[in-house]
Amino acid sequence: MTFKKLILKIHLWLGLASGLIVVILGITGCLYAFEEELRPVVHDYYYVDQVKNKKLPVSQIIDIAKKANKNPKQSMSGCRIINEDDRTVIIWFFEELNPDAFWYWNQYKSTYLYVDPYSGEVKKQEDYNFEFFVFVRMLHQTLCLNSKIGDPITGTATIIFIISLITGLILWWPKNKQAAKQRFWFRWKDSTKWKRKNYDLHNILGFYMMIFALIIALTGLVWAFDSYDKGVQWIFNGGKTIKKEKLVSDTTQYTLKTPVDKVFASIKKSNPSAKSYYLFLPKENDSLGTLNAFIRFKSRFDDTAIDFDRYTAKTLRTTRYEDKSGGEKFRFINYDLHVGSILGFPGKVLAFFASLVCVSLPITGFLIWWGRNKKKKA
Repeated sequence: MTFKKLILKIHLWLGLASGLIVVILGITGCLYAFEEELRPVVHDYYYVDQVKNKKLPVSQIIDIAKKANKNPKQSMSGCRIINEDDRTVIIWFFEELNPDAFWYWNQYKSTYLYVDPYSGEVKKQEDYNFEFFVFVRMLHQTLCLNSKIGDPITGTATIIFIISLITGLILWWPKNKQAAKQRFWFRWKDSTKWKRKNYDLHNILGFYMMIFALIIALTGLVWAFDSYDKGVQWIFNGGKTIKKEKLVSDTTQYTLKTPVDKVFASIKKSNPSAKSYYLFLPKENDSLGTLNAFIRFKSRFDDTAIDFDRYTAKTLRTTRYEDKSGGEKFRFINYDLHVGSILGFPGKVLAFFASLVCVSLPITGFLIWWGRNKKKKA
């Protein structure tokens, strides 16, 4: 068996083994690519009915959400205040159900409440597990299974897909300049048969989208395998494992009420042009927990995280992108690399089409194999 025949066998059987999962990952990746832009369009409860002069304090909005959420087992995890006058404030609650459950929706329950910051009206109480884009993301990440089961399946399929891309490039590589002319662009005529068109779609589209498909696949593995995630960070840290210091609040100045309004006023005053503000409150039974604020800007490189003392609202630590270690920097932008948003909206469009080509490759490849198989039998 020649080297190319061996590579063809590897390419074929790996492609057949992972094809269905790659198609699922590609389709869900396409659907999720523009979730940030589509969510406000399809969900009217993201907006208030009427913009008024004065908003309610954040602490009061949180209290309204707590009273509206009737499930006492759920604890409040955080809230998001979007820096637009016509947007609702999002408060979310979390409850762990069964960590070993087979389906992800049986592992935990998340409830999101959308509150009008002017009137205090709860516009929507949403079972977040079954929100369309969440379902799409979980199908993409774990096939809706428990992450202990789903992550290795999607991760292994992704590794196989990466090998298929590399073996595909070896098979595509032309012997000479004349052969190369046929592999860089479509040269179809009216008489060109569909088998030839299918073959060209598989080879030519696969070649042009290979680099982008590899970036999507390699960045996706970060969520599939914890060891891969740690290994990548270790490499970007220069062969070091860097542990972040854990901060605690000062219990000597204990108060029953967490100064949320003071914290929000502080971060809004210092970051008036932010896209949105996230507040993550410590658990009620965690007396040493800190209040974490995350300020989101249009550019990921401007995002800032601030830790506050939960009793005094004193700033304990401010972390900007430039303050992070090499591994943390890469991990921080990994999602943006994965979905293309690191290049803005054009990057998302590019990632969308790259995912679409990834969907087509197992299908066109299967049709090539099926056609050749039928020809051999005949």
